[in-house]
Amino acid sequence: MPKLPGVNHRAAVKAFEKAGFRILREGKHVVMSNGTRFLTIPRHNPVNAITMAGIVRDAGLTIEEFKKLL
Repeated sequence: MPKLPGVNHRAAVKAFEKAGFRILREGKHVVMSNGTRFLTIPRHNPVNAITMAGIVRDAGLTIEEFKKLL
């Protein structure tokens, strides 16, 4: 698995919006959905690389696809 550095949560939200996800709810976490998949992004800066990789996998994207969206 390629390396994924820690990512700012705002940059991650913008990248997932480019991938078709929309914000449903914001609080301590940002909850996003594309209609079938739900993502929960913590508001940490930066979001831990392991956590971010799991969120990217849950979104159905590869690390390379996510990096292109950043």
